[in-house]
Amino acid sequence: MIKQNFMKNLLDGVEVEWKTLGEVGELVRGNGLPKSDFTEIGVPAIHYGQIYTYYSTFTTETKSFVSYETAKKLKKVDTGDVVITNTSENLEDVGKAVVYLGKVQAVTGGHATILKPSNEILGKYFAYFTQTEMFASQKRKYAKGTKVIDVSATDMSKIRIPIPHLKVQAEIVRILDTFAELTSELTAELTAELTDRKKQYTYYRDKLLTFGEGEVEWKALGEVCDYVDYRGKTPKKTSNGIFLVTAKNIRMGYIDYQSSQEFISEDDYDLVMRRGLPEIGDVLITTEAPCGFVAQVDQNNIALAQRVIKYRSKDEHFNNSFLKHYLMGGEFQKKLHEAATGSTVKGIKGSKLHKLTIPIPSLAEQNRIVSILDKLDILTTSITEGLPREIELRQKQYEYYRNMLLSFPKEEV
Repeated sequence: MIKQNFMKNLLDGVEVEWKTLGEVGELVRGNGLPKSDFTEIGVPAIHYGQIYTYYSTFTTETKSFVSYETAKKLKKVDTGDVVITNTSENLEDVGKAVVYLGKVQAVTGGHATILKPSNEILGKYFAYFTQTEMFASQKRKYAKGTKVIDVSATDMSKIRIPIPHLKVQAEIVRILDTFAELTSELTAELTAELTDRKKQYTYYRDKLLTFGEGEVEWKALGEVCDYVDYRGKTPKKTSNGIFLVTAKNIRMGYIDYQSSQEFISEDDYDLVMRRGLPEIGDVLITTEAPCGFVAQVDQNNIALAQRVIKYRSKDEHFNNSFLKHYLMGGEFQKKLHEAATGSTVKGIKGSKLHKLTIPIPSLAEQNRIVSILDKLDILTTSITEGLPREIELRQKQYEYYRNMLLSFPKEEV
C-alpha cells in the first residue's frame, strides 16, 4: 500500500497553474441517442444515463451499441476522450465523467459533453478531479434548473482546473488507479462474503424456525400480541421534529433512517400516536409498498406512519425478537403473500394479518434461536457493524487519499 508521507511529499513544492477547462481541451456537446437507438452489436456508444449508473472512472468497453448509420449522426469519442454528463435530476450526477480507453472509436449523444484533452492535461486526471468538492463547488455556480438540472458545455468550459506538470498528473493517476483497483477488489470480496453471510443467515433462520407437526403450539398473531394499525391521515410534515418511520424506512430486518427522512411536529406526536406509543423492541411490519418488510424498534421518540403495523408480545413468555425473526422467515412470508391482494401493488389488510399463525416454542428455545440469529444478523444487516460497515470504510479510505492528492493551494485572484 502507498504510504501517506509519500503522497504528501509528491505534492510538496509542486507548481500548479490554474486554467479553465476550455483552455486545456476542446469541448463538444453531444446530440441525439435515445435508448431506442441501441442495438445488440455495432458501434460502441456511451449514453449519459449510464455514466451515473454503470461506468466507473474509465472504461475500455461500452455497455451499449448503435448501428453504423446511427453513429454517423452522433459525436465521436476517441481513445483518451472524457465524456461528461450535463444533465440530471440531481446536482451530484451532473458533471460525472468517464474516460473512454477503447481501441474502437465510440459515439455519445445528448446531455453529454466530450472533452478532447490537449497535451497539457490527462483525461484520467480530469476525471478524478470531477469527483472532488473543488469541482463540485464550481459546478454549483453554473447549475440551472430545479426539477432537471443542467450545466451547459459553455459553462462547463469556465470551470477552473489545477494543472500540475504532466509527470505529476501521471503519478497521481497511477496512485488513484491503484487505490481504485484495490478498493474494487476488496469491495468485491466483501460483497461476496456478505452475500454468503446472507445466504447463511437465511438458511439457519428457516432451518431453526421450521417446526414439525405437534412439535409446538401455533397461535394467531393477534392472539399472542397487542397490535396497532396506524391508519388515518398523517399531519403535515415539518423540516425537523419527531422522525416519522414510513414503509419506505423499513428494510428487511432494520429501520433505515437515512434513505427517507420525514418529520412531524412535537405538537402532532400525541395525535398520531394516540393509539399506542412505539417502544424499543416492538416489531413492525409493512402492509403495502412494500408488503411484508419487518423491523424492530431500536430507539425511542419516533412516530409510525400509515401502512405500518406494530406488534408487541402480550406476556413475558413470548419474545419480541423471536417474532421479528419468524416474520422475516420464508414460511411466514409465503403465508403473508398468499393472503395479500392486488396485482401491481401487493397489500394485506390488518384483519387478515392478525389471523396468520405463528409457532410458540418454549421461552428457552425462543431465546436460543434469537441468540444464534442475532449474531448472524449483525453481520448482514447492521449499518454500523459487520461487513456493510467495512465496505463503507474502504470507500471512505479511497476518497480520503483521492482528496489528498487532488488538493492544491487555492488560486490567487
